[in-house]
Amino acid sequence: MTAIKHALQRDIFTPNDERLLSIVNVCKAGKKKKNCFLCATVTTERPVQVKVVKVKKSDKGDFYKRQIAWALRDLAVVDAKDAIKENPEFDLHFEKVYKWVASSTAEKNAFISCIWKLNQRYLRKKIDFVNVSSQLLEESVPSGENQSVTGGDEEAVDEYQELNAREEQDIEIMMEGCEYAISNAEAFAEKLSRELQVLDGANIQSIMASEKQVNILMKLLDEALKEVDQIELKLSSYEEMLQSVKEQMDQISESNHLIHLSNTNNVKLLLEIEFLVNHMDLAKGHIKALQEGDLASSRGIEACTNAADALLQCMNVALRPGHDMLLAVKQQQQHFSDLREYFARRLASHLNNVFVQQGHDQSSTLAQHSIELTLPNHHPFHRDLLRYAKLMEWLKSTDYGKYEGLTKNYMDYLSRLYEREIKDFFEVAKIKMTGTTKESKKFGLHGSSGKLTGSTSSLNKLSVQSSGNRRSQSSSLLDMGNMSASDLDVADRTKFDKIFEQVLSELEPLCLAEQDFISKFFKLQQHPSMPGTMTEAEDLDGGMLSRQHNSSTQLAVSSEKDMIRQMMIKIFRCIEPELNNLIALGDKIDSFNSLYMLVKMSHHVWTAQNVDPASFLSTTLGNVLVTVKRNFDKCISNQIRQMEEVKISKKSKVGILPFVAEFEEFAGLAESIFKNAERRGDLDKAYTKLIRGVFVNVEKVANESQKTPRDVVMMENFHHIFATLSRLKISCLEAEKKEAKQKYTDHLQSYVIYSLGQPLEKLNHFFEGVEARVAQGIREEEVSYQLAFNKQELRKVIKEYPGKEVKKGLDNLYKKVDKHLCEEENLLQVVWHSMQDEFIRQYKHFEGLIARCYPGSGVTMEFTIQDILDYCSSIAQSH
Repeated sequence: MTAIKHALQRDIFTPNDERLLSIVNVCKAGKKKKNCFLCATVTTERPVQVKVVKVKKSDKGDFYKRQIAWALRDLAVVDAKDAIKENPEFDLHFEKVYKWVASSTAEKNAFISCIWKLNQRYLRKKIDFVNVSSQLLEESVPSGENQSVTGGDEEAVDEYQELNAREEQDIEIMMEGCEYAISNAEAFAEKLSRELQVLDGANIQSIMASEKQVNILMKLLDEALKEVDQIELKLSSYEEMLQSVKEQMDQISESNHLIHLSNTNNVKLLLEIEFLVNHMDLAKGHIKALQEGDLASSRGIEACTNAADALLQCMNVALRPGHDMLLAVKQQQQHFSDLREYFARRLASHLNNVFVQQGHDQSSTLAQHSIELTLPNHHPFHRDLLRYAKLMEWLKSTDYGKYEGLTKNYMDYLSRLYEREIKDFFEVAKIKMTGTTKESKKFGLHGSSGKLTGSTSSLNKLSVQSSGNRRSQSSSLLDMGNMSASDLDVADRTKFDKIFEQVLSELEPLCLAEQDFISKFFKLQQHPSMPGTMTEAEDLDGGMLSRQHNSSTQLAVSSEKDMIRQMMIKIFRCIEPELNNLIALGDKIDSFNSLYMLVKMSHHVWTAQNVDPASFLSTTLGNVLVTVKRNFDKCISNQIRQMEEVKISKKSKVGILPFVAEFEEFAGLAESIFKNAERRGDLDKAYTKLIRGVFVNVEKVANESQKTPRDVVMMENFHHIFATLSRLKISCLEAEKKEAKQKYTDHLQSYVIYSLGQPLEKLNHFFEGVEARVAQGIREEEVSYQLAFNKQELRKVIKEYPGKEVKKGLDNLYKKVDKHLCEEENLLQVVWHSMQDEFIRQYKHFEGLIARCYPGSGVTMEFTIQDILDYCSSIAQSH
C-alpha cells in the first residue's frame, strides 16, 4: 500500500501541487467489484483546499488516472455503518450518497480518522460522523484538544522515510566489518544483538553516573514543557484568530464570485435586450406607412413596400430559447400581427378596387377597337399593377388567404373583361370575313356573340359543261352534288387567310403578355411548388385556387406552372370556343379555307410549343388545331364522297370530269398555301387519298359513259391529271404521275387503233383473213392460191378504196374524233397526228403482206403514203 501511495503522490498529486494524506482501497457496494482508491489530499498553497479524490487504474495500462474529486466542505455525513463491530462498509454523503466497501476495516478506520482530523483542522466540525467509534476519534488526538493535527498529518505522510547519506555510510561500514553477514544472517544478527546489549549496558551506566545532570536536565525539560504549553496556547489563540480571518476571506471570495457572476449575467441580459430591441423594434415611420400609407402613388407604394418588408423581418426573427415567454415579446408579436392583418386588409381592398376600375376603364375603349380588327392593349394596366408586385409577394408569404382571394377576384373581373373584348373582336372578324352584316346572316351569324347557327349550308350543285364543235353549244353532262369547295375566287380566300392570321396574331401577344404579367404580379415563377398539400382542380367557376390550412381542406393546384395555366384558362375561357366558331364559319364559307387554317394554326402551335409546351396558349391552340385538322380531313372525305356520287349525262359528251378539275384547283391552292408549312405530312396523306379516288372514279365514269367512248374519257382525264402533276411537281405523287401518263398513252393508242379499223374496214377484214391462214400454217406465197384470198379478190377489195374514198373516210373519221373530244384538253391534233401515224403503219403493213403473199402480182394500193399525208393535212386545215 505504501508503494502505491508514493506512486500516486508522484504521478497524480505532486504535478497538481497536492499532498496525499490518506488512502483506502474501495469498491462500490452491491455492484460488480471494480477496485479504485479514495484519497484525502490538501493543497500546498494557501488557502488550503481539502479534497477527496477518486483514483482508478487505467484500462489501457498500469498507470493511474484521476477520475473525480469532491471538496471536503461539500461532505455532509460520514457513515461508518457500525461503531462496535468491524464492518468494511461506509457511506460518504456529498451531493448524493456514495456507498463504498473498503478492502479492510483498518484501512477504512485510518481513512475516516484522517477525514476527522482534516475536518477539525480546516472545517471545525462541519461534518457529521455517524456510527464512528468515539475511541477512534479520541485516538486521533492523544494530547488533548490543543494537540495540533499537523503532527499527525506529518506522521501519516512520514510512515516511510528514505535513509540519508550518513546512515547509508554507517551501514556499509558495518557490513564490511561482517563479511559473513550476507552468507550467515543468523550469526550477523547474534553479533548485532550482543553489541546492542553492550551498548545498552554502557548507556545505563552512563545515565546512572550522570544522575545529577539528568535531574538538572529534567527540570530544564519541565520548564521547557511549560514554555511550550504557553506557546501552544498563544498559537491556538492565533490560530483561532487566523481561522476567523480565513472565514472572512472565504466570504469575501464568495462575494467576489457572486459579484462577477452578477456582472456576467447583466452583460448577457443587456445583449439579449439589445437583440430584441434591434430585431423587434419597428420604426414609427414604417408603422405609419402600414396604417395610413398612400397605396395609389408611387412614393406611397414604395414606403408601404419597405414597411411591409421591415414588418416581415421583425415577425420572422429567430427568437432564442425563452424569448417567447417574455410578456414584452408576446405583446410586440401581437402588435406586429395586428399591423400585418390591418395592412393586408388595406392592400386587398385597394387592389380589388383597382381591378374593378380597370374593367370600367377598358370598357370605354371597346367601341374604338370594335371598328378595327385589333384587341385593346392591357400594357398600361399591367405596368400600374406591377408596382404592387413586391407587396403581393409579401401578402403571399404572410396571409395566403387574402392572396388567394385577390387571385380569384382578379380572375373574375378580368375574365368578364376579356370575354367582352374577345367576343367583340371575333364579331368584327366574322363580319370582315363575310363582307357585310347582311351577308353574315346568310351564314347564320346574329347577335353580339357571333355564334354560328343553323345546319351545315347546302353545297352548290355543279354541272360540267361540254362542247360540241364550239363552247357556246355546251350542254349539261354531269351533276356534281354536295361539293365542299365554294365558288369564291382566290382574292376572297386570300382575304380570309389575312383575317385569320390577324386574329391569331392579335391573340398570341395578348395571351403571352397576360401570362407574363400573372407570373410577375402573383410571384409564381420563383418556386416550383406552393406550400402545403397541393392538388390540381379544374373548376373554372372560381374554386380552383385553395390550399389545406389547419383543419379545413381546400383544393389546390400541384405546382405554380399549373396555377398559371389554370388562371389563364379561367381568364381566357372564351378563346377556344370563339376560335372554334370562327373556324366553323370559315369552313362554312369555303371548305378550302381549312387549308389556310391548318397551315396558320400549325405555325402558331409550333411557335408556342417552342416557348413552353405546357403553356395555356400552346394547349389551347393545340386543341383548336385538332378541330382544324378534323375539318381538313372532312373536306378531303367530302371530295372523295362527291367523286363516288358523280352522275354522268347520257346526252352530252363527258370531257374533263369536274372532280378532276377540282383536284387541279385543290392541288394548286394547297401547293401555294403549304409552300413553307410545318405540317406537309397532312397534305401528302390527303393527296394520296384524293388521287386514288380520282383514278378509281375516272375509270368508273368511263365505264358508265354511253355518249363518249371509254378510251376518250380515260385519255382526256388522265392527260389532264398528268399535266397537272407535271406542272405542280408534287414529290409524293411521282408514282401517280407516271401511272397517269401510262394510262393516258395506253388509252390514246387504244382509241386510235379502234377508230382506224372503220375507214378501211373491208381491207382490214381481208388481210386479217390472210394473217389467219398464215397463222394456220399456210405459207405466205401459197395464200394467193386460196380461193377467198386470190389475186382477183385482192384487186376487188383494193378497188373499193380509191384515193377519193380514203380521203372521204378520213374526213368522216376526223369529224367523229372532233365530236368525241372536248375543247378544254385540246387533244384533237395530238389524236389526229397519232391516227395519221397509225394509218401509215397499217398501210406499210398491208404493202408488206402483199409483197410477201402475192409476189410478182403487180397489185398495189390505189393511194400512196404521200397521198395519206396530204389527205390528213388538208382535212386538218379545212376544220
